[in-house]
Amino acid sequence: MEPRHAASRVPDPEATEFIRFCYRRRRVGWPELYDEMCAVAARGLFRGLGVDDLADHGIGFGLSDMPVLAAMASGIVAEEQALRRPVTVVITPIEPGIEDVGTADEQRSVKDQVRERPLRLAAVPAGA
Repeated sequence: MEPRHAASRVPDPEATEFIRFCYRRRRVGWPELYDEMCAVAARGLFRGLGVDDLADHGIGFGLSDMPVLAAMASGIVAEEQALRRPVTVVITPIEPGIEDVGTADEQRSVKDQVRERPLRLAAVPAGA
C-alpha cells in the first residue's frame, strides 16, 4: 500500500479545493463537514471525482484517515471564515476636499463636482 498524500505537510491542491468546495456547499464544522464530504465524494460532485479518485489526492474517509482529514478541514474552514469576516467600506475622494461656498447656485455646482469626482474604495476589517 502506498503512503497517502494527506499525511504530508503540504496537502495536495486538489484535496484542498475539495474541502473548500464541500465547505462552501454547507458552511458547517466538523463532523457535519465530514458528512458533506462523504456525500459529495459518493456522488462525484467535485470535478467528477469519486472516493477512490480522492484517495489518490490524499482524501481518505476511513477511520485511520480521520485525524489528518479533520486537521486539514479545520485549517481550511478557519481560512474560509477569515475571508467572510465583516469589513467596513471607506469611501474617500481622490482629490482634496472642496471648500464650502456661499450661494445656492455655487452649492449646486459643488454637488455636481462631487458627483463627477472619482472615489477610492477601501475595505477595512470591521472595528479597525
